[in-house]
Order: sequence, then structure tokens, then C-alpha cells
Amino acid sequence: MRTRIPYPALAIIVLILVASNVGLLLYLLTPAKAPMLTVSFLNVGQGDAILIEGPTGIEMLIDGGKDRSVVRELPRVMGPLDRSIDILVATHPDADHIGGLPDVLRLYQVSQIMLSGRVAESSYVDRFEDSIENERGAQVVEVREGTRIHLGGGAYADVLHPENNVAQLRETNDASVSMRVVYGDTAFMLTGDAGTWVEERLVKEYGNELKSDVLKAGHHGSKTSTGDVFLVSVDPSVVVISAGKNNSYGHPHPEVVENIYESGATVVSTAEEGTITFVSNGLLVERR
Repeated sequence: MRTRIPYPALAIIVLILVASNVGLLLYLLTPAKAPMLTVSFLNVGQGDAILIEGPTGIEMLIDGGKDRSVVRELPRVMGPLDRSIDILVATHPDADHIGGLPDVLRLYQVSQIMLSGRVAESSYVDRFEDSIENERGAQVVEVREGTRIHLGGGAYADVLHPENNVAQLRETNDASVSMRVVYGDTAFMLTGDAGTWVEERLVKEYGNELKSDVLKAGHHGSKTSTGDVFLVSVDPSVVVISAGKNNSYGHPHPEVVENIYESGATVVSTAEEGTITFVSNGLLVERR
């Protein structure tokens, strides 16, 4: 004797099968999203914080501003449930670059911490060093020119500065970890607070190899960075200024902004626009 399935139950089963097949068909017909490199210049006031996500999901945070602003901005870019960061880079031990990093280390699991190795004394440095010691399992390394940081999917960051003379550098800014982030035919130039003499050294050593689509203005747009020679070699389409609105330092300096415009690049500022995000598919860089 056959067992008959009641009509309502049969109808539900048929609908489930149809829906499953339609879902599978849509999935097969939907073009796969191209892997992307994402670079976000976070709105942390008068300071620097840059979050980079490689094409395969590797996340690198460069600096953390002066205060807790960075942990306010990170969930907005990463999502509220993501509580791990693969690589954290402290470009140099100034308050407006490392002040927010202890809060990052407290709230996020960090796998690798990269430092310039520049020694400095301040309460910010003490707090940062204590937070590093408490970050269990994190690998701590000092980076130098020639270091390549792999970001997955063919993307990478090449460290261009500092060299091995970190201890002899007079200013902490001079020790800023400077890097060129590359994905396919696109690139981002990030130099922390490095001054014009560092830029000129890079131009002398690398020349047109510095070419990048996006440049973060050195030292928040200060007159001590983003020199004319460097601008010519990098030849960016966009220059990002990470600074606080109405800051007491007068950043960015009007002469620097004028020189950027004269170079043909567009200027965007976190002080005016908040967090600024770019995406690259390896061929083109677009503003998100």
C-alpha cells in the first residue's frame, strides 16, 4: 500500500526543489567578483591610520592616530564582527601615529607587528610597548628597506625606508617606515612623516619606479614633505592628506597644496571628507 504525500506538503517540497535549483542557477550565472585591493585612509583627526585589505582578505593596519578614533573607524570599514588584523605597522613612535594602537591591540587579535626600530621616550611609547608585550602570539619584527610584505593575490608592499642607520637619524620622522603598495599595474605610495631629504634619497635610488596612482602626502601635508622632485617621480593622480580639521599646525600647508594641484593631481582630505577609500582591481584605482 502506497503512502500518499498530502497535497500541501507535496507543494512545499516542489517549491523547495524549484527554489534550490533557481538559486543554484543564479549562482552559476552570476559573474565572479574580481579580487580587489582596498586602501582606506581612516578619519582619525590629526594623525595617520591606513587600513589595507589585500585581494585574498589579508588586512594590514598602518599606524593608529593619536587616540581611540581608530577603533571607532575600523568596524565601519572592516565590519563589526571582524576582530583580527594580520599585520600592524607602526611607521615611527610619534603620538599621532601610535597613540591609538594600544586600543587596537586590546580589541583586535594581531598576528604580526612591524616597527621601524626607532627608539623614543614618551608616555605614548611606554603604553604602546606595554600593549605589544601583552599581545600574545604576535610576531614582532623591525623592517628595513628591501622588505616585501605579501598581501595575497599578488599584492604586496615594498618597504623603501628606513635603511640600517635608524639609530643615527636625528628626528623620529626621519625613521618613518615608507612603502609602495602594489597590485598589478596600480600602486599607492605611503611615506608616514618622512621629510624631503628622505624623498630625495628615494628619487635618487628608485627614480620612476616610484610611480603610483595614489600618494599620501607626507607629514599630513606639512611643508617639510611632498617636495616637487618627489611629486614628479611619483606622478600621482590623487594625493590624500590625513589631517585634523582646523588643526593647530596649519596642515596642509597652502604651498604644498598648490604644488600638488600644479602637478596635475587631485587633492582629497580626511579633514573635509572623513574616511577615504580606494579600490583597485590591478588595472585601475577607483574611489569607493
